[in-house]
Amino acid sequence: MSNFTLPQNLQPDAASPDWLNKGDNAWQLTAATMVGLQSVPGLVILYGSIVKKKWAVNSAFMALYAFAAVLVCWVGWGYRMAFGDKFVHFLGMPNVSLDAQYLIDKAFLGWLPNATMIYFQFVFAAITLILIAGALLGRMNFLAWMLFVPLWLTFSYTITAYSIWCPDGWLSKQGIIDYSGGYVIHLSSGVAGFTAAYWVGPRTTKDRERFPPNNILLMLAGAGLLWLGWTGFNGGDPYTVSTDASLAVLNTHVCTATSLLTWLMLDIIFFGKPSVIGATQGMITGLVCITPAAGVVQGWAAILMGIMSGSIPWYTMMVLHKKIWLLKQVDDTMAVFHTHAVAGSLGGILTGVFAVPKLSRLFYLVDNWQHYTGLFYGFQMGRTTAGFKQFGIQILGIVYVVTINILVTSIICLLISVVVPLRLAEDELQTGDDAIHGEEAYALWGDGEKYESKMNSVYDEFPPASKGGEVEMA
Repeated sequence: MSNFTLPQNLQPDAASPDWLNKGDNAWQLTAATMVGLQSVPGLVILYGSIVKKKWAVNSAFMALYAFAAVLVCWVGWGYRMAFGDKFVHFLGMPNVSLDAQYLIDKAFLGWLPNATMIYFQFVFAAITLILIAGALLGRMNFLAWMLFVPLWLTFSYTITAYSIWCPDGWLSKQGIIDYSGGYVIHLSSGVAGFTAAYWVGPRTTKDRERFPPNNILLMLAGAGLLWLGWTGFNGGDPYTVSTDASLAVLNTHVCTATSLLTWLMLDIIFFGKPSVIGATQGMITGLVCITPAAGVVQGWAAILMGIMSGSIPWYTMMVLHKKIWLLKQVDDTMAVFHTHAVAGSLGGILTGVFAVPKLSRLFYLVDNWQHYTGLFYGFQMGRTTAGFKQFGIQILGIVYVVTINILVTSIICLLISVVVPLRLAEDELQTGDDAIHGEEAYALWGDGEKYESKMNSVYDEFPPASKGGEVEMA
């Protein structure tokens, strides 16, 4: 029996029980905050700058609102529906996540408290709703968006998250590989965004024909936060500071850089100019494609995935979009169908091809040769049955997520339309931010006086005067 004792700062106590890994917990909180920064301010900045000037405030605020609303719903009932006790094969039992004793108890995976896991999973749920908003910018009624966020989180996100990520979920038991959300986040948001865009309707004809970014430099700042934040997005999903987490981080950035460069080369070859917006799209498709595979594929596979994620979504967006009737009819403002649904599906399929059994076991911590074997390695190792089975499960996951999101998103949009219009009124569509929020993004050429906010000023009378009257200023 050894007399070895831990240093005093590592010894268990009431605040640090013996099951808690302080290093894992510190990294998990850091990774979660990095993912949160992808949304706020990352996508807030990106959305606010990539749209026409008159939609800057509305677009940015759709993202900020979703971030706040998701958190309240998440601790109220959402987390337990996605990761709690089994209710049915695809959904957990709704319950609150606010009791202090529950929050400091050990989480269902890893060496972490529930509070850390809830926070980490929240930022993933939040960014999914914010990605959906990208398809709806420039015309959705903000009140309808306020209803859409909690409803979609409750009846769509929780179902896919439980089915795929929760150990009791039916697709999880089948052995689907979704390392960090290629299915749960990206395929879901791409399909749901496209479906919601169909029901909401298009932007004005003028906006569809010309929708220039109001600030490309700020757009790049938001894109940079999105890219670097993916270190936490994929690096945090082993729930431990492991070698697999390091591999996931490096693969993420290798695939993303390759995808950006591939998209850039295609733009130069076919359009003659290196498009900054195009490069940003290529960056996003690379991030999305590697997400389901990040820690279970070789570096050379990350390069191949980057080449495909920079070319196949480029082709669907630049060529097929102009030929397929349905794609032309639906006004998907940020092209989330191509950048997230197509790229997410591509990543899921390629995971089924390139997943390395040994790396999969580092992530899933199981020794099961029937699961987690990519088709390529199935042939290489003489386990073709396992390889084809994994490939089939990846396809099954795509069909499941697409079906759930089309059905649930359609039902939610139809129900909301009974209460409030999904689309803004024509006069609001013409004016934009000032008509919706009473605020404008930029005060230029005297606009500072014209667009001075009438809201929340200590100098305005309360309650505000009616629409027909004027508020007297001190």
